[in-house]
Amino acid sequence: MRFQLLGPLSITDGRDVAVLPPSKPTALLAALLVRPGAIVSTDRLRGAVWGEEQPTTAKAALQSCVLRLRRLFAKYGIEDQAVVAVAGGYRIDADADTLDLLHFRRLVERAAGAGADSELYALRSALALWQGPLLANVPSELLHRDEVPRLAEERLRVLERVVDIELEHGRCREALVDLWEVTRVYPEHERFAEQLMTALYRLGRQTEALAEYRRVKEHLRDRLGVDPRAELQVLELAILRGERLDPVDTGRRPAATAALAGPAEDAHRAPHSEPFTTTAARPRPEGSGPAPHAPAAAALPTVPGFTGRAGEVDALVRLLTGGPGDGGHAPVAVLSGAPGIGKTALALHVARLVAGHHPGGSALVQLTHADGTPRTAEDAAAELRRVLPGGAGAGPVLLVLDDVVHPDQVRPLLTGHAGAAALVTSRTGLAALVATHGGTVHRLGALAPEEAEAFLVSALGGERTGAEPAAARHLADACGHHPLALRIAAARLLTRPRLRLTDYADWLRQDPAGRLSLADDPRTSVPQRLDEALGRLSPALAEAHLRLAASPYEPLTAARAAGVLGVPAETAELILEGLLDAGFLEEGLPGDFRPHALLRAHARRAAGSPGGRSQALPRPPLPAALR
Repeated sequence: MRFQLLGPLSITDGRDVAVLPPSKPTALLAALLVRPGAIVSTDRLRGAVWGEEQPTTAKAALQSCVLRLRRLFAKYGIEDQAVVAVAGGYRIDADADTLDLLHFRRLVERAAGAGADSELYALRSALALWQGPLLANVPSELLHRDEVPRLAEERLRVLERVVDIELEHGRCREALVDLWEVTRVYPEHERFAEQLMTALYRLGRQTEALAEYRRVKEHLRDRLGVDPRAELQVLELAILRGERLDPVDTGRRPAATAALAGPAEDAHRAPHSEPFTTTAARPRPEGSGPAPHAPAAAALPTVPGFTGRAGEVDALVRLLTGGPGDGGHAPVAVLSGAPGIGKTALALHVARLVAGHHPGGSALVQLTHADGTPRTAEDAAAELRRVLPGGAGAGPVLLVLDDVVHPDQVRPLLTGHAGAAALVTSRTGLAALVATHGGTVHRLGALAPEEAEAFLVSALGGERTGAEPAAARHLADACGHHPLALRIAAARLLTRPRLRLTDYADWLRQDPAGRLSLADDPRTSVPQRLDEALGRLSPALAEAHLRLAASPYEPLTAARAAGVLGVPAETAELILEGLLDAGFLEEGLPGDFRPHALLRAHARRAAGSPGGRSQALPRPPLPAALR
């Protein structure tokens, strides 16, 4: 049996629902359930049940009400759901399986570490638990005054996040379905009005967007005597001017800040995992100065639930908070490694940690277009000038220069912002940049086994992984402890709550390089990411990788590579160094090279395809038990 608090207070067995009649025991039950597991004082309970007109024998009356509530439980066969008398009051214990409020909170908590589509699915599932007006059958002025607004606010925060995700991914029509209703029910909620205006404008409905602004403005002036907040005024001006609206702010930072738009190569909503689209603020007219109370530059995207990389995080935080380095130069750090290994996630996580040491602002600059071609330094520098206009009193600045292909993309940016610290991510080591501008290099590999397991616990929840601890380890191993692979596996499991980790790990091990993808987002795919990375290599180097990684040799040496490729050892050594620099090999002892397990599996899979690349292979069908 389960209590339903998110609507009329009721009891259900999953099939039939019994809505409780308005009564004093119903009010008592509601007062206990809104604080599950907590001791609710007798004074609070008497106030919830009788209000200010309490009976003269209030203590005995409350005890009598508790007995009636226990008889109600017996009527519905839930005697085990006890109302416990404790010193000073009563409590009722519940969990996510017996109370919808706790189920709602669990879904919201788990959604925070998921990728966008998985997060949206979980949050929609959480909102679906709300079944009408809160406590509509509970006769308690105190609860309706104190508790209902608090619980309703939890729902509004989730709905706000759902709309943000819809807008981030261009699903403006879907967002409108939620926004029309909520803006009428909560006309003072300016954030929903802002989202509605954005959705309408991006659908080409400029007139309606401006009408929505006038509606909000009139309501606020008539009811509260105030004008709309600065963010709404900035948005109205942008719509009047017909300016382009960049992807909408996620609501996790001030709405009037800006970040340079463009897809980040391997930053993730959850640690080291799924790619995301960099957010950008609503436009601010040039020359108008920063919006009130907004930082001068970008507040970077968050990486909730960041897991692992403790050594790298500590080293980078020390570097970026220790002041200028040798020669008075601002610190520079290069984060390099294989595709999807979590370079951008680490950079963003560290940037957020050290934000207080860079009052001049932070900016994320994507140095690669969506098709893999590099942006020019001039293009990136122009974006930086718009977002970081500078100023003598602005203070130190932090740049996150993401997915750099060549040092020449970065040098003009560092020269143009000589006092700026920089975190540079690249699949290559950028040795030439380090030679000219100094700095430290952090080459990222797969997560340690315990870090990979910790990621799965964070993404899936301790209850699910704790039920199958050995399977969680096997799943981490099947993913090669690779961050992107782990994120994809976790996302699939989050959308299949009844799928056992053991079954999924066994299925995945049969073809990890082909099955680590999400059907509803082709970009979130290990094979596609690796194919894309191969496309950045020269044809000869890409072919060498496929042949070497598909070979049985472990480790690879220059002599073994020469035999596989049919080239002199000196040439083979240069090829290995090139693949190492491009992130396709990891080096153990000097001269010993190993491809990551997923890259090796990808190469072997590609070797059997007629076209010579993995995208030519048909995807293996998903077993019925795992669909």
